[in-house]
Amino acid sequence: EWIMSRVGIKERRVLKGGKAMSYMGIQAVNDLIRKTRIEPESVEGIICATSTGDYHFPPTASIISYQTGCSKAFAFDLQAACSGFIYLLETAANYIRSGRYKRIIAVAGDMMTAITNYTDRTTCPLFGDGCGAGLIESTNESIGILDSILRSDGSGLPHLLMKAGGSAKMPSYETVDNHEHTVYQEGKVVFKRAVSEMADVAAEIVERNGLKKDNIDWIIPHQANMRIIDAGERRLEVPIEKVLINIPRWFHGPVKQELRRGRRQNSYRMIPSHGSKLSGCLLVLKKHRDLSLRRAPVLRVTLPVCKKL
Repeated sequence: EWIMSRVGIKERRVLKGGKAMSYMGIQAVNDLIRKTRIEPESVEGIICATSTGDYHFPPTASIISYQTGCSKAFAFDLQAACSGFIYLLETAANYIRSGRYKRIIAVAGDMMTAITNYTDRTTCPLFGDGCGAGLIESTNESIGILDSILRSDGSGLPHLLMKAGGSAKMPSYETVDNHEHTVYQEGKVVFKRAVSEMADVAAEIVERNGLKKDNIDWIIPHQANMRIIDAGERRLEVPIEKVLINIPRWFHGPVKQELRRGRRQNSYRMIPSHGSKLSGCLLVLKKHRDLSLRRAPVLRVTLPVCKKL
């Protein structure tokens, strides 16, 4: 009851059986390949956004590509914490925009329970395990990724981080005993910055694309905390009916599985996120017949396959 009233969470998924992040990625990519009926060998690249890769190296993306038969794909990981999905899509989009690649699979997921301190009630309710995969292709249709804004502010380092395990603080008995290999967060500071920065980038991306708030059919916010979502919705002055919410049941991360929702022809989805000194906003165009209102998108996004554990 305390967790539900404070952050809006009812359930979280936990990956068990000694499995790692790549297991979820492999399942998601295999489901995506089956659904889209593509040949694994036709995939030219796999990029995986994760903060909880199987190992420091090799990249988890290379494990996923091998296990899914994508033998001709380059593979690397991208680490942008809670904003990883937005950074991932923009990175994959630019590979397509370059003209050198035609088909990229984007995988976003985390096994957050591996780095959660379950004696810390301020953070342990927030995190679960989950993964999604998307197929990014070139297209001449009026559908795809329209624009993005990506930002970073390293001044927030003391407020949200894993204190040990990197080259700045090597593992030791002391760091393990002090739970320094798990998420540390100062909630009040993160809350204030999340609300303001998510709202700011969302308003900016609407303005620079010549749109109005009424043109946005769905806002798909980072599903970290229901109070952050409520505060952001009030700051943006949009009706709650346009805000997609799945925080009671699903993984702490962007609402990847909701991109396909909506029936209107002029359908824009906006995805703001914030976390670990990173903020970003992505504007996705679902369908639009009046080409004068937009900068032509160049991508088809098939999203996603999220594994229920």
